[in-house]
Amino acid sequence: FFAPPASTMSLEERVLAWINEKDVEDSRTLAEPLGAEHQAIVGCLKSLAAASMLEIQQKDTKMWSLTAEGSEAIANGSPEAKVWALLPAAMADIEAKLGKDVAKVGQSKLAKLVQFNKSESGVTLEKKAGAEFKDGTQATLNNIVALPNLEEPTVAAQVDKKTLDDLKKRKLLNLGTVIWFGVTKGPKFALQRVKEATEITREMLLDESWAKTTFKEYNFNTLGQKMEGGHLHPLQKLRQEYREIFLELGFQEMTTNMWVESSFWCFDTLFVPQQHPARDMQDTFFLSDPKETTDHPADYLKRVADTHELGYKCGFSVPETQKNVLRTHTTACSARTLYNLAQQTEFKPGKYFSIDRVFRNEEMDKTHLCEFHQIEGFVIDRNLSLANMMHVLAEFFKKIGVNKLRFKPAYNPYTEPSMEVFGFHEGLQKWMEVGNSGVFRPEMLRPMGFPEDVTAIAWGLSLERPAMMKYELNNIHKLVGHDVELNFIKSAPICRVQQ
Repeated sequence: FFAPPASTMSLEERVLAWINEKDVEDSRTLAEPLGAEHQAIVGCLKSLAAASMLEIQQKDTKMWSLTAEGSEAIANGSPEAKVWALLPAAMADIEAKLGKDVAKVGQSKLAKLVQFNKSESGVTLEKKAGAEFKDGTQATLNNIVALPNLEEPTVAAQVDKKTLDDLKKRKLLNLGTVIWFGVTKGPKFALQRVKEATEITREMLLDESWAKTTFKEYNFNTLGQKMEGGHLHPLQKLRQEYREIFLELGFQEMTTNMWVESSFWCFDTLFVPQQHPARDMQDTFFLSDPKETTDHPADYLKRVADTHELGYKCGFSVPETQKNVLRTHTTACSARTLYNLAQQTEFKPGKYFSIDRVFRNEEMDKTHLCEFHQIEGFVIDRNLSLANMMHVLAEFFKKIGVNKLRFKPAYNPYTEPSMEVFGFHEGLQKWMEVGNSGVFRPEMLRPMGFPEDVTAIAWGLSLERPAMMKYELNNIHKLVGHDVELNFIKSAPICRVQQ
């Protein structure tokens, strides 16, 4: 067939002209007459097939090919032939001339034909008496490349499997898969591609050219372009869910931007004794710079000190209360909020909540971190009782899908009475601890300036553990930290709480 000149026609036009004369069984046969690489022809065929101008059928076969080492063996002899040509010679000289790798392979293949002689000057390699060598490797490679083709069945018919496996192991031959295509005319075949319009324009409607225009078919099943952008962390999604629950219940959000707190607000205002183990370095992160702060209301500090000395029958250290720490709980924020409420001229009941980070000097494992989120809420009013707290807790936990609660007496330095809260997990069919709660002690509220009949009920829980349950994670480091996968951040659904 006539091959169109490459200088006057594009590769696509040359392919179409060739297929117009005859179907092609093997696209590899087009490379020479069309003057193009087979890979370029394959790209052209796929493009024309997508436009329904051609139909292609993919085919493949296993085919042997020479490696760079194989081509070198044909041109200049195999490694064993190169070593044989240098004998007798010192091993050091052979390695210097041929390289260690070639020398090593060559001498191993000549093991039955050579002998090693050791002397003070080194090791010498010599031919054994009467030994003869012919480069069978080079001869075999020449025979293979002389075959009509290097397809696996053709080569296997001429060379035994053991020899082929050895040549492949020596990286002289490589067995790979070659893909080509059978080509026939498609339903929209033409000698030139007609550019298809993608939309009707105003001009087409005015001159009625739309009636003769070829339009590109729309694929209504294809997906739109994926929009890349920022993604909320799964923990933040659940945090927002809890925040909206508090707001629905009429709570106000506290200011929580004080990650660094003084020991005064973090411990002393809560009536935590200055000798309490929670204030030791093994449980708390102390700052080295700035190490201390004196930013405390002087009259309030005096009342807190007096309450500690009266209640615990021991001295109160001002330097201890001035130490800066990374806050160990958001109850420090509750203490600041309560103090500000107490300074109002007229007492007003209120409901407040916070969700923010806290820091503890704990050993990290699958369920513990040194940095995590604490959810906290409190209600302040006149004459609140334990019954009021249990009712509020029941309403709150009902909002997050925990309908069955149990309470167990507990101890907290700043609440009395105190209760651990247990919820029944329907999936696991067992009771699990879901939070801690209590009534703030008078020793905490009275120094702030609240009247005798004012009480506050409070409770708290973590954010990470409910998130682990919702996202079915068994390791907290898959949720927070360097082990978190970016795909998890992008694809994690909004964690809806079962309200």
